[in-house]
Amino acid sequence: MTTQKPPAVHVAVGVIENSNGEIFIAQRLPEQHQGGKWEFPGGKVESDENVQEALVRELKEECGIDVTDMAPLTVIEHQYSDKRVLLDVWWILSYQGEATQLEGQKWCWVDKNQLDAFQFPDANQPIVDCIMQSMNTY
Repeated sequence: MTTQKPPAVHVAVGVIENSNGEIFIAQRLPEQHQGGKWEFPGGKVESDENVQEALVRELKEECGIDVTDMAPLTVIEHQYSDKRVLLDVWWILSYQGEATQLEGQKWCWVDKNQLDAFQFPDANQPIVDCIMQSMNTY
């Protein structure tokens, strides 16, 4: 008898960079899964939307920005002890507005070279690696 894995939680993730080459990150609230760790903004893809629509919606809700252009960065599937996630990660190439955190989390702009100084959930580490590898691509 084989047991089926539960479906992965599909999450759209945005890597937002400002004109100084800094990346926007936020700290997860203590009561959240992986609480206290830092993350890139984004959220669950709803059944009635595609990844780009979900990311535009989430970044408006979480950060107050209107995304005008994005490009795919990577896709990561990760199994935690309690759930499986599929992170669909996009580089935000341009946006309107001033990014801030609208959901009560601590947030900051971090130089790309300093991302390793922050503790991210295990599923997010490949995103940091992709950012480091593609520093001059976008």
